[in-house]
Formats: sequence, C-alpha cells, structure tokens
Amino acid sequence: MQFTRTLPKQLVHRSAVAEIFLTDAERHGEDEIRLAARFPRRHPFYDDTLGLRAQHDPYLLLEACRQGIFVVAHRYLGVPLGHKFLLRAVEFEAPDQTALTRRDRPTEAVIAARIEQRFHTRTGPRGLRLAFTLTIGAREALLARIDYSWMPPAEWTSLRAGQRDALGLPAVPVALRGPRVAPALVGRRAPANTVLSAPRAADDGTHTARVLAETTHPTLYDHWVDHVPGMLELEAFRQLALRASLAAGTVRTSSVLPVALAARFRRFAEMDLPLECRTAPVRPGADIECTLRQPGGLAAEARIRLADADTVRPARALSAPTAHKAA
Repeated sequence: MQFTRTLPKQLVHRSAVAEIFLTDAERHGEDEIRLAARFPRRHPFYDDTLGLRAQHDPYLLLEACRQGIFVVAHRYLGVPLGHKFLLRAVEFEAPDQTALTRRDRPTEAVIAARIEQRFHTRTGPRGLRLAFTLTIGAREALLARIDYSWMPPAEWTSLRAGQRDALGLPAVPVALRGPRVAPALVGRRAPANTVLSAPRAADDGTHTARVLAETTHPTLYDHWVDHVPGMLELEAFRQLALRASLAAGTVRTSSVLPVALAARFRRFAEMDLPLECRTAPVRPGADIECTLRQPGGLAAEARIRLADADTVRPARALSAPTAHKAA
C-alpha cells in the first residue's frame, strides 16, 4: 500500500488536503478492506494539547477510521458521491499506549476494516457497522467500531427541514456565540481549539458547560454543515470530562489522553440552540458519563476513559451507553 499521496477529497468528505489522513485502500474479500493512513508530525488541532505531546491523540486515529466509512461506502458498495451520511454510534479503545508514541517523521499506519453488519431498508442497504483495527508497525494502536447510514440528498433535506421546523428554527442556522473556557483548563494551548464555555460545578459533583460551534474552525468545520458535527461533540465530551476529572482529583495533569470512548448519537444537535454538555459525578476508577442536551431532547451520550500519558497499561473494554448524527 502506498503512503505518498492522499485519497481524493470527495472520497473522504474532506475539503482541505491537510485534513485527509488516508492514502490508499484495498479490498480483501467481501467484507474486508485495508486502508493506509499517514499522520503528520504535528497537527494544529489534534496535537494542540498540554504536556510533552510525545504520543498521538487517539482522536486523530479515530478520525482516520471515520474517513474510512466513506471510502468503504463509495468505493466498494457503490453509494453515490453526494449522498449524506449519519453517525449512529462510535466506540474505540487504545489497547497499547506505547503504540501511540510519536516518531521524528510522519507516522504510517494500516487500518483493517471489517463489515460486521449491514443495515437494510426496503430500498436496499442503507448503513453499516464497521470494525477497525489500526496498527502502527506491529502494534495495535486503536480498536474502533462505527455504526453509520446514508441517504440521498433530497431525503436529507426533508429530514433536516422537518427537525428544524419542529423546533421553530430558520432554514439556515447561525451558530451561537459566547465566551470560551480558558484553554489550559481543558488541556488545550490555543483558545481557538476549545469548544466549551467555562464549566460550572454543582454540589452534586456534576459539571456542565455550553458547547460552542465555531464554523470557521479548519478541522471541526473543514466544510460547511448545518449542525454540530459528531467529532465536535466527542471533543466536547473529552474537554468537559478532563475538567471534571481534574476537579475530582482522579487525574493528575491536563495532559491525559482519552483511551476509550463509547458514544451514541440520538438526534442532530442544532448549532443555533443552546447545547449543554454535562458529566455525571466523577469517581475513581470509573468511566465518565456524559450527555449533550438541548431543547428538543437528548442529542448524544457517551462514556469516556482518560489516562495519564505516562501510565502505560492495557485499556479494558468499554461498552456503549443506537440513533443518528451527521458524519
């Protein structure tokens, strides 16, 4: 497999070449696809974290898997370019943190993708469950699973118009603005890479913050979408879980990594309605439960596990807390 040039932008649903991490794809049997990925030495979003930054952020590796869902659908299942995609569930674990160690050159990885389940409607296949094993060298760096579906543009337009009409929202959203949390409080260096307002701690141990969608962000909004993207929601979970864990004393520094996550998306999160991220009380040794809510109901829920970057240990399996969110 080659690592010298990226796959076409339209195939991975990215606009900027710098945001494309997949470089090749090969089919190995009916349900097996192998993908090649190349990660930069430094990425302005995924590598904008506190600490020594000696390890890759698992979210970077997850993004490569997410790009793979489009490759499998378009190249190998004949889903037309232009179809719209919905994330339904995402989970991952980093089983060997030493496999995340950076090198002095861009990192090359191979991703084995396996179709575990096909979701059908009366009109034919409309979604998949894909399992991913991402290896760097001989080590498994990330195990992931993504449930997703797709639909024609006209169906998407009708779906989105129906939800926005039900909420009394105009056709074209304008993201809500507001002051952001100080980046160091959520493990970031650059203010532009924070996605939350200043978190609030309650007497019951919960933490809450508003999610702020910045539509000019070059990674989270690589191209225009009319809602809060799924990867932004996962970032909100990570940032608030980190803040809550620091307050509870269950992690030592803000340089911890997310080593496991299981999330389900229940509905579109609208960027022009208040979107509240909340963590349950943080307890030592337990995964951190998080939710995203706004007028209209529960948008997403997750459990996330953080670990100090210098603590090398296997990540035990984490079960998911299925529904939809645009990919």
